[in-house]
Amino acid sequence: MTIAIPAQIGGQPVLILKEGSSRRTGQEAVANNLLAARVVGELLRPSLGPKGLNKMLVGSVGDVTITKSGVTILSEANIEHPIAKMIVEASKSQDKEVGDGTTSVAILISELLRGAEDLLRRKIHKSAIISGYFLAADAAVSALSKIAVKIEPRDRDSLRKVAFTALNTMLPEDVCNTFAKMATDTVPEVVEKRGNKYVVDTDNIQIVKKEGRGADDTQLVRGVILDKELVHPNMPKRLVDCRLALIDFPLEIEKTEISAEIKINSPELLRRMRDEEAKTIEELVGKVANSGTNVVICQKGIDEDAQHLLANRNILAVRRVKRSDMEKLARATGGKILSNTGEVDAEALGKAGLVEERKIGEDKMVFVQDCSNPKSLSILMRGETEKLLDEYERAMKSVLSVVADVYERNSIVAGGGAVEVELAKILKRRAAQLSGGQQLAVIAFADALEEIAVILSENAGANPIESVTRLRKAHKATSGKNIGLDLQSGKLVDMLKRGVVEPELVKERYIKAATEVTNMILRIDDVVVASKPPPPPKQPST
Repeated sequence: MTIAIPAQIGGQPVLILKEGSSRRTGQEAVANNLLAARVVGELLRPSLGPKGLNKMLVGSVGDVTITKSGVTILSEANIEHPIAKMIVEASKSQDKEVGDGTTSVAILISELLRGAEDLLRRKIHKSAIISGYFLAADAAVSALSKIAVKIEPRDRDSLRKVAFTALNTMLPEDVCNTFAKMATDTVPEVVEKRGNKYVVDTDNIQIVKKEGRGADDTQLVRGVILDKELVHPNMPKRLVDCRLALIDFPLEIEKTEISAEIKINSPELLRRMRDEEAKTIEELVGKVANSGTNVVICQKGIDEDAQHLLANRNILAVRRVKRSDMEKLARATGGKILSNTGEVDAEALGKAGLVEERKIGEDKMVFVQDCSNPKSLSILMRGETEKLLDEYERAMKSVLSVVADVYERNSIVAGGGAVEVELAKILKRRAAQLSGGQQLAVIAFADALEEIAVILSENAGANPIESVTRLRKAHKATSGKNIGLDLQSGKLVDMLKRGVVEPELVKERYIKAATEVTNMILRIDDVVVASKPPPPPKQPST
């Protein structure tokens, strides 16, 4: 519709928006925004926790995704509503920063807005709700640091518990054990200490998927896997004690940048030209081979004549390797990426204990492994079907980030809803010191946190009201701060002793992110939607 302001000029209304634009203001805009957020929460609610259920998402072209990962569900669901998109962005940010808590952050936003809706009906002003939510978030984060337990990141047993808890929400228990061990063996290898801090770049861990066999056949390679095959059949398929030349220039005659034409009017000229080309190739190969290398990894092309010469010298060669893989190889082998023949010497070569071409499934791959001090590693993931492999990859990326979180901040908290119920108890005590709308907002924040424990219980098939009542009672005692719900038996147990633990950083980030997004949505009271562009004119038929 067209929006006009009351004032008129010469009897004509002043048009503000284009024809076809729409606008919602006041309570209508708020109600619409809160409804969109609730719908997102209801979408993810059944997928939370170890007993959560999968979603099947079918794309517009028929591609199928089966997952219970919150960020994947929201990303693949093709969400249109702008408020819902803000929640999707919060979930993606959580995944990028800490790798876990993507479902929790969306559900917490939904529950906080549900609580705000009840307060708005009771005539509590938005400003009081927003300030109360910020106050509650600060109090929750402060309390979180006090109830967290410090661990030593080099303690593999503690890391494995953190990894298993993160995986247990996505995968079966037997697969969780395999992947948890792999994650705790992998991340410490790529940790770098800068000053007093540990830094982990999970991009230095390569994940290669190959369909076939089971998850138990997933293996860790201390080096790099190249999804390539040898350039010449006569080259050695396996070499030990390898010296690698990582070259960023072609072993072939390069084409000129300008168009050129050579007229040959005799066989002698053609023979001389071919001889010069062969001589140039032989010089290139000779400079590389004379450095002492027995493995050539080339980012560009390798000429057929060069392939033959390398094979005659018993040198294994791979071409057209991605730049990202070249950088991983440099980190794994300690070699340098060489941009011209003048840089090729023995000191610039990388070292690896084994380079071998293997057939994995239907494809041939080159393994560069057994490096002495690799700063880049690879995980070869196996799975019975493509859909399983995709879910395994999502789970592995998540758990690698979670283990890296422990190095960034070596504090853990109890899982199983224990930390949410404990924080809710602390916030309700804090609310008793406040008055008016702020007090009610802090209580609403506490109830939203408790809802996480309610959903965990609900998805496990337990009575959620009874479970949360028992949890509240257990947390009244000073020694009960780590008591959570065992979703297998339905009993209350000490989650730290049971080994169900999560990084403090994950909980802190999802509380902060949910509060920021919730308050941003609450500040909106006017939504203007621009008109859609007109469709392109139809082309006349010929």
